[in-house]
Amino acid sequence: MKFIIISILVATVIIGGTIILLQKNTPSSVRAASSTVSVVDGKQIVSITAKGGYSPRTNTAKAGVPTIIRVTTNSTFDCSSALTIPSIGYRKNLPLSGVTDIELPPQQAGTTLQGLCSMGMYNFSINFQ
Repeated sequence: MKFIIISILVATVIIGGTIILLQKNTPSSVRAASSTVSVVDGKQIVSITAKGGYSPRTNTAKAGVPTIIRVTTNSTFDCSSALTIPSIGYRKNLPLSGVTDIELPPQQAGTTLQGLCSMGMYNFSINFQ
């Protein structure tokens, strides 16, 4: 009886550990993609976190809808706090901690908007469909 209980516990730990490792190895852009775009008062909000890069790195948004890119920083001291979006002429140093909203007019289907850090090391993209 003791052997069976120990075997069940070991199997549970192995299976649980495998599930946790698989979730950690899934890119954050895949895990969070469904929750990064929301619609509030007729505007879609694309939420991005800037710290050690941008997360998620790839977003899909609806074309033809006014859009807000909402960038959140939290003790962000790296170059991802210096955000550039070349296609709209945006360049700004984000606050170390806080929320910055960037308003966009409706984008055409097929448009891809790319954001970069000041050094070009980190980036994100929003694909409008």
